[in-house]
Amino acid sequence: MTHTIATQSTAELGGRASVLVRQKRDHVELDRLLHAIDGATGARRQDLLNEVARLVFPHAFAEESVLWPVIRRTLPDGEAVTLRIEQEHQQINELWTELEKTDPDDTRHRDLWRRIETLLREDVRDEEDVLLPKLQAALDRNRLTALGVAWEAVRRIAPTRPHPVVARRPPGNVAAAAPLTVLDRGRDRLDRWSRHTGGAKSQGLRAVSTGLARLAGAIEHIPPLTRGEHPSTATTRSEADPRDDGVPKS
Repeated sequence: MTHTIATQSTAELGGRASVLVRQKRDHVELDRLLHAIDGATGARRQDLLNEVARLVFPHAFAEESVLWPVIRRTLPDGEAVTLRIEQEHQQINELWTELEKTDPDDTRHRDLWRRIETLLREDVRDEEDVLLPKLQAALDRNRLTALGVAWEAVRRIAPTRPHPVVARRPPGNVAAAAPLTVLDRGRDRLDRWSRHTGGAKSQGLRAVSTGLARLAGAIEHIPPLTRGEHPSTATTRSEADPRDDGVPKS
C-alpha cells in the first residue's frame, strides 16, 4: 500500500538521486521559506519572495517537461492527477504575475500572497500524498533515479519567473525553455546587481531588466509556445493580450 512520501526515508524513496527524494527536498525548502515570509517585512520579505519564485518555477517547469509526461504514460489515472496539478501551477503563475505588478505595501499584495501560499501548500500535498506515491509504486529504483537525474538537469536550466501564457505541456513548454531561461536568469542577475548599487547605475540596471521582462512577455505569445496544454490551463488574462507583459509597475 502506498503512502505519502513526506514521512518516508531517503532509502525508502529510492536513494539520494531518486526523483522522489529531489522533490521532497524542494518541498522541505519551500516550507521553510513560507514560514520565514510569515514573520518578515520590507526588503527581507521581498528577498524571501524572490527565493520562493526561484525555487518554485524551475521546480514546476521540470515537472511539467519531464515528470508529468512519464506519469501520463505510466499510470492509468495519470492524465487526471497531472491535470489537477497543472491547473494549480497555472493559477500560481497567473496570481504571481499579478503579485509582481502590485505594490508590496498594498493590502492586495498580501491577499494575493495568501492565495498563492494556499495553492503552493495544496500543490505539495497533492504531489506528496497522491501523485508521487503512485509513481513510487509503478517504477523501480533505477527508473526513479533516471527520472531524478533528468528532472534535476532541467530544473537547473529552467525559467525562474511566472509565464502564465506558455503551455503547461510539451511541445509549448519545451520550446519556451531556452529563450525564457536566458531572459529570466539575466533579469535575476540584473536585479541582484541593482540592489547592491545606487543612483543612476541602479536605475539603469532596473531599466534593462524591465526591457527583458517586456521581451519575455512578447515571446510568451509566440504560437508554438502556447501549444500542447489542456484547455483548462490556458491563461485567463484578457485572452493573452501581449501588451499585458507582467512587468512590475512602479
